[in-house]
Amino acid sequence: MNIGNIATAMITPFCEDGSIHFKMVSEVIEHLIANGTDAIVVCGTTGESPTLSHDEKVALIRFVVKTVDKRIPVIAGTGSNNTQASMALTKEVEAAGADGVMLVAPYYNKPSQQGMYTHFATIANCTSLPVMLYNIPGRSIVNIQPQTILELSKIPNIQIVKEASGSLDQMTEILAKAPEGLKVYSGDDGLTLPLLAIGGSGVISVAAHVVGNDMQKMVSLFKEGNHQKAATIHQALLPVIRALFATPSPSTVKYALTKLGIGSEYVRLPIVTLTDQEKLAFDLVWEDYLEKQKQF
Repeated sequence: MNIGNIATAMITPFCEDGSIHFKMVSEVIEHLIANGTDAIVVCGTTGESPTLSHDEKVALIRFVVKTVDKRIPVIAGTGSNNTQASMALTKEVEAAGADGVMLVAPYYNKPSQQGMYTHFATIANCTSLPVMLYNIPGRSIVNIQPQTILELSKIPNIQIVKEASGSLDQMTEILAKAPEGLKVYSGDDGLTLPLLAIGGSGVISVAAHVVGNDMQKMVSLFKEGNHQKAATIHQALLPVIRALFATPSPSTVKYALTKLGIGSEYVRLPIVTLTDQEKLAFDLVWEDYLEKQKQF
């Protein structure tokens, strides 16, 4: 599965009553496609998947697949800490036309490495879709160890790792021993350039909602060998990335998008919208970024 340089972990726009705002979903999709996104990940953490019901996820994925209409790949977040439930959702999104699935490390129940291997292998073997493993110990508590990832990569349809451990050492170990065809993407926007430097392929991004074209430029410049210019963009992007995650995601990115006339600020509990003070803090970083952007 080729997902390019940047896959965006898409927000889920909501109406004031908390229901999914499908018209805004369309607007977000068109904005992303026009602004540096090579693939879309729907129903991930940024899409507030913990608060979406099974039926809502299926309806949303079907809608995104239909709206995207094969212009770019659509990857559906179907992973959970319930293997059977993940299998059921994976089969439904395959029937709905998704191009791949993302499976997050099982959270809360703290499985062993063997438990995680069997969990991922069981789900991967129930589908013909390409699979992206998602390692994010900061949220799931468990860390998928490099050796476990390498063993899982022997399963033909496990093709991508979204690495959000924050450990470049761990990413290096995976890349050093990875079989041909296994791609490693950063799950942290701020580690995109460092990961590229050690052989990674790109990023599964949140920041691309608002700085997608500049991130695409940074990745392309690095791959062309213009490392200094890529570093300049990385240095300018980093404060924006930090500001986007200064509050629980996706509150800030939803607010940032409204500054571009896209989407709404509404989130589902237990996430809450930004305070006026938090908005001001982001605005100051954003204004500074727009000044730096003139140098690119």
